[in-house]
Amino acid sequence: MKISEQWLRQWVNPNNTSEQLAEQLTMAGLEIDDRYAVARAFSGVVVGEVVSVEQHPDADKLRVTQVNIGEAELLQIVCGAPNVTVGMKAPVATVGAVLPSDDKKGFKIKNGNLRGVDSNGMLCGASEIDLTDSIDGLLELPADAPIGTDIREYLGLDNQILDISITPNRGDCFSVRGIAREISVINDLPMQLPEIPTNVVVTDNGADTATPAVTVSAIEACPRYLLQSISNIDRSIDTPKWMQDALVQSGLRSHNFLVDVTNYVLMELGQPLHAFDADTIVGDIVVRLAQPAETITLLNEQTITLTGDELVIADDKGALALAGIMGGQRSSVTDSTTNIIVESAFFGQLAIAARARRFGLHTDASQRFERGVDFELPELALARAVDLITSITGGQAGQIVKAENTEHLPARAPITLPIAKVRDVIGIEIAPAVMVRILTQLGFEVEQQADSLICTPPSYRFDMSIKEDLIEEIARIYGYDNIPSVLPHLQVSMDYDDTADLTHEMKLALVDNGYMEAISFSFSDAKIEALLDDEALGEVLALANPISSDLAVMRRTLLSSLLPCVQYNLNRQQPRVRFFETGLSFVGQSISDLVQTPSIALVAVGDIWDEQAYQNRALDFYDLKHDIEQLLPAQIDSMRIRYERSELAFLHPGQSAKLYIDDAYVGWLGQLHPNTAKQLDLPATWVAQLSLAPLLTLAREQQAITTPSKFPQVRRDIAILIDSEISLQALESTIRAAAGELLTDLWLFDVYQGDKVPAGQRSLAFALIWQDRSQTLSDEAVKTATDKVVQALTEQHAAKLRDS
Repeated sequence: MKISEQWLRQWVNPNNTSEQLAEQLTMAGLEIDDRYAVARAFSGVVVGEVVSVEQHPDADKLRVTQVNIGEAELLQIVCGAPNVTVGMKAPVATVGAVLPSDDKKGFKIKNGNLRGVDSNGMLCGASEIDLTDSIDGLLELPADAPIGTDIREYLGLDNQILDISITPNRGDCFSVRGIAREISVINDLPMQLPEIPTNVVVTDNGADTATPAVTVSAIEACPRYLLQSISNIDRSIDTPKWMQDALVQSGLRSHNFLVDVTNYVLMELGQPLHAFDADTIVGDIVVRLAQPAETITLLNEQTITLTGDELVIADDKGALALAGIMGGQRSSVTDSTTNIIVESAFFGQLAIAARARRFGLHTDASQRFERGVDFELPELALARAVDLITSITGGQAGQIVKAENTEHLPARAPITLPIAKVRDVIGIEIAPAVMVRILTQLGFEVEQQADSLICTPPSYRFDMSIKEDLIEEIARIYGYDNIPSVLPHLQVSMDYDDTADLTHEMKLALVDNGYMEAISFSFSDAKIEALLDDEALGEVLALANPISSDLAVMRRTLLSSLLPCVQYNLNRQQPRVRFFETGLSFVGQSISDLVQTPSIALVAVGDIWDEQAYQNRALDFYDLKHDIEQLLPAQIDSMRIRYERSELAFLHPGQSAKLYIDDAYVGWLGQLHPNTAKQLDLPATWVAQLSLAPLLTLAREQQAITTPSKFPQVRRDIAILIDSEISLQALESTIRAAAGELLTDLWLFDVYQGDKVPAGQRSLAFALIWQDRSQTLSDEAVKTATDKVVQALTEQHAAKLRDS
């Protein structure tokens, strides 16, 4: 928001330079994006009066003028401006003056000779002194402009323009009044409010236009609505120069007097107003929601089709304006309008928010209403506008019509602020009296009770709700520079949380195996969650306000995030994909019962290696199992790890498993069910998800270091015929239980199913490693131990020992 320093100082005038004022506002949270003078630097230009004008003897378009600048002799200046006349006053650049130019060096005025006539200076148009040209010719100054006065001083061209960045929560600062309020509190000075009659004189006799009745059907969106008519306005009167200057310096263009007044009050007080041409209104005014497919042509000549949730101002003929955003063309004020109806209202933030952007609009009114306008301001702003119009043009004001529903106005609940809390947060002692002064000057109603302040926010502060908001107000007005920098009091704990380091080690293990880390949203597509549905996963939590339709639920498994990444890469000719992700999975239908589990998930598609010169093959279950086991400590006893067949619906029933460590469930792994993969347009896809907590616990264990035995190992191989349905896990458990402590290792080294094996059975060959740490094993001891293993397999699983 741009604001004139000169205008600001009419409200409050601290003994500060422009630079100091800008610094104060920045430190109070109102950052100054830019600060510059109304016009660029120039010198030697004064107010002059044209005394005579004669035709140039040798040029049809040039005039020879005599100009009075308050010195003993008149200046002879040759001028080509078409509007130069005797008696007019205009800026005069004297010899030696330096005018602004684009090259930043300036344009120096010298004595010249034009077609044989001497010229000692230059009569200036607006552009020569860095102002906007409104006419082709000289800048005409008022008749009372004092001759010889420096033009920068007379026109206030050294006045600074402050370009202030207003944060979304400070809608109360979108006006001269709001900024002045901040400056007055910072400098502990009173504000000089303009004289605004609270009851504008109502002239019924002679008023040609009666104020129409108002009906508000959308009372929640518009709990306060005011109208007042003004008739017999003298449109021959132009906008006063002081008002034009204030608007132009605030970044607004001057239109016509009636529009300029509403813009002036908007910038001065922060209340958007709108003026209707009273002669175009049919019947009474209705504030209502738009009808679906209703159309309106706006002031910018854009015709829009409304959807039904927009707030409109309408009459018997239809919509007149898009409330809080822009007026309609049918009731717009023109240069010939003499009877108007001025609107001043409070519209709720939610009723205006996003409506302007829907139609590609961004107006000063919508910008303010979306952030919150003081709901107590409409009556004062209406009085200000009506007073300006009637006092300048002699118009006659009609009756004020109000439609109010105070129950739907915003409530301002008291906030309790413990005085000690201020010290705890800011870090210094601030006297309660200083807190009371700051908050009171900011408009709060403050009552001190024991060790607390009970503070009721003013109507214009929509951002105040908790005690921390009050502490921030006290700190910024007290001055951040006044708060000393001290080292915080830290209670250092020597407890080291190694979660991040251990997790990083797991990530590195996967990277070493060719995986790449993915980082994605915790939200997922409800369609993918439906494909990955299983009772074992739990309930899914739907989002109340999703950012998009494909991110509408919280993911129960990290696969919901990883599988779209795989699809994206496959669609871009990347046939071999390896991804992993760490993050939270969410289970539960409401926030109260939501369970968040830190997890790590893997997904793999394609061959075991990148395309190479040697023979390649497709990834299988055992490759995935190998990758999973890389996440476990290398020293872990394999007897603590157990796999069971998984029954998750979205996994392949014959190529998936559940992982247990010390009989505690850790997660699952396997191939994505072919039907699920088909619906996602994926090839054979291998997936896994493990809970991080048990993996971290395992990684933190202190692994015992044992001295290698000096006695030799003995290997014995056994081959058995076994029912195909019996799992390898069950067989290994039986072997270890029967073998006892002498068995140090075992592994499966051969599997055979074929013509030489009965149907429904398979041949498995195990290697058994025996070792005694205290002595060399005898053949008899090894045979006895091996026989126990065979006997246990026979009794528990009906296994048969193969001879060959």
